[in-house]
Amino acid sequence: MKVFIKRLLFLLAIMGIWQIVYYSNVFPDIAFPSLIQVFGSLINGFSDGDLIKALVASFKHLIIGLSLALVIGTVIGVILGKSTQADETAGMYLIALQSIPSIVWVPLSILIFGFTEFAVVFVVALGGTFVMALNVRSAIHNVPPQLVRAARTMGTSGFSLFYRVEVPSSVPYFITGIRLAWAFSWRALMAGEFLSNGPGLGYSLRFAQDYARMDQVIGIIMIIGVIGAVVDQLVFSKLEKNVMKRWGLLKS
Repeated sequence: MKVFIKRLLFLLAIMGIWQIVYYSNVFPDIAFPSLIQVFGSLINGFSDGDLIKALVASFKHLIIGLSLALVIGTVIGVILGKSTQADETAGMYLIALQSIPSIVWVPLSILIFGFTEFAVVFVVALGGTFVMALNVRSAIHNVPPQLVRAARTMGTSGFSLFYRVEVPSSVPYFITGIRLAWAFSWRALMAGEFLSNGPGLGYSLRFAQDYARMDQVIGIIMIIGVIGAVVDQLVFSKLEKNVMKRWGLLKS
């Protein structure tokens, strides 16, 4: 409760400073709207259904793209983790691909798939695939060798060793990979939709920018930030902590 009160007071302070800056006329209204204007634009957007349609479209792109990222990233990570040859050849390129900002993939996606929804899904999938693959690879590499030796001593080997020993031991890294993949995919989604012609929060943001509606721009940015924080804190952060506690990696 104390943490909640601190966060609430901090938020109220930021809102107060915002209004002070607005009434001081340091910036023109078109560049720095009041909070009342911002919240008014959000209310209008939800009332006429535009923001609801944008949210539905964005989550559709995210679910498809993130699902692809988790599946493809897991497969790549397992291959790199189990094969020394694959890791020594393709491993360094995986790190290089991970360092590329998601928005860089947008022109390539548009050239390949055109201004379609799959172009956005492609960018989202790329945004989460590489970080997922890196975490799965690290998970396999960090399996305690004593567990592997003990399992082999008891006659376990091959695929049985993989799913009985390595998979359970890798779960904490896997959950962390899912959390990071979500974060990267969410950011990639905004980049993909911002330069697309389809529905979504990113497209709505660009539309508001084109018509110099700064109240809508700030409102949509708030929605993007709130969704990112809420999903991370209420879903992935709790899931990660529960798994860490269960595996004895975090104090209860």
